Amino acid sequence: MDKYFVLVVDDEKEIRDAIEIYLKNEGIVVLKAKDGIEALEILNEQQIHLIILDIMMPKLDGISATYKIREKKNIPIIILSAKSEDTDKILGLQVGADDYVTKPFNPMELVARVKSQLRRYVTFGTYEGMNKVINLNGLTIDPSAKEVAVYGDPIKLTPIEYKIVELLMQNAGRVFSINEIYERVWKEPNFNAENTVAVHIRKIREKIEIDAKNPRYLKVVWGIGYKMEK
Repeated sequence: MDKYFVLVVDDEKEIRDAIEIYLKNEGIVVLKAKDGIEALEILNEQQIHLIILDIMMPKLDGISATYKIREKKNIPIIILSAKSEDTDKILGLQVGADDYVTKPFNPMELVARVKSQLRRYVTFGTYEGMNKVINLNGLTIDPSAKEVAVYGDPIKLTPIEYKIVELLMQNAGRVFSINEIYERVWKEPNFNAENTVAVHIRKIREKIEIDAKNPRYLKVVWGIGYKMEK
């Protein structure tokens, strides 16, 4: 892909402009919005490969914007949150964000996270070249079509959720530690992985399980990690 298009959404112009400078230095095309409503309008008109989204904004906040974006699109979303917004940060991951960066942030860390998410997005579904359809008691994944379904009903997953399901289904029965899931899916060293992975596992269960509290497919092995039941 010749050009990546990233949408930066923040009500503070200084933050938007600063992020733009660093991303442009990496050859990334930056579009900017000052609130969630403006962001949704841009998404309807322009191809975007990734969104950096502040939580606290007027008109339409980052959590509500993430929820609306996920109704139609699976592009990566990185949320920006202040340290005092930990609850909102977790909520953002629950409604579909893929990663978060806490303010004040190191610009180079943000750039690294953006590039990592973009790499995964543009190579979506190529994990280890395993493209055969897998069926585990009604739960199916088709890596070629990037589709997951339960008894034929399509399940809408975020890119990170898909990669977790793909990893576990292609290795059904094997237990993966939280650290291993994080490093295999996020493709970066483990950093506060437990909470991040747990949030995504919970969201996956809510989508693929009839009873998320008593899962049939995605099982926890206490003290070790998670596996997809054969």
